[in-house]
Amino acid sequence: MGFTVYGAAGSGSVPVEAVLTLVGAPHRVVEAATWEGEAERDKVAGANPMRQIPALITPEGETITESAAILLWLTERFPEAGLAPPPGDPRRGQFLRWMSFIPASIYSMYWVRDEPGRLVGDDATAQATVLERTADRIAHCWSVMEAQVTPGRFLMGEDLTVLDLYVAVVSRWRPLRSRFHAVAPRMGEVVRRVDALPDLQAFWAERFPFEGDYAGPFVMSPP
Repeated sequence: MGFTVYGAAGSGSVPVEAVLTLVGAPHRVVEAATWEGEAERDKVAGANPMRQIPALITPEGETITESAAILLWLTERFPEAGLAPPPGDPRRGQFLRWMSFIPASIYSMYWVRDEPGRLVGDDATAQATVLERTADRIAHCWSVMEAQVTPGRFLMGEDLTVLDLYVAVVSRWRPLRSRFHAVAPRMGEVVRRVDALPDLQAFWAERFPFEGDYAGPFVMSPP
């Protein structure tokens, strides 16, 4: 038996699916674009009472929710893949810091952005203000991370980790890669490299292809 992922193309399930692809773990995806309304959220209700994606069902039948928790759990399930600094590694603290920072400070903004009326009702002007201010907040958070990481080939040095996959996906969301590259140019070099990983080319094309302004006005670096 393999894994089941409740997720959707272009969503927060994509880094989870990317890990399963890299480690060669059999899995299937239950497609549920929860931002599209109640019917889609209902698809996830049996796995996650919050009716949010991603949710992971393990081969043993355990349910794990929350993107960062799933990614960290997968690094422990597949330690041979080397997708996280192990306990005792001097990089471990910063790795855990940024793995927590992304969902707490950035990913959380998208619950508001998906349906701003949840907080401000039907006022179109108020909704537009929410979208503008959350975009500014997201860009600011990326700039804070940019100022405090010291990337090598990847964010934690020379080795790919789930943090790289996480950032590569979330940075594709609005305010899109062009603004991400403007506020986080060193991290931008890393995510271009993740975009170009040979082992994920078919995966990206299927689950989160670049469209329009996702890539920004830059040429991707070689892997």
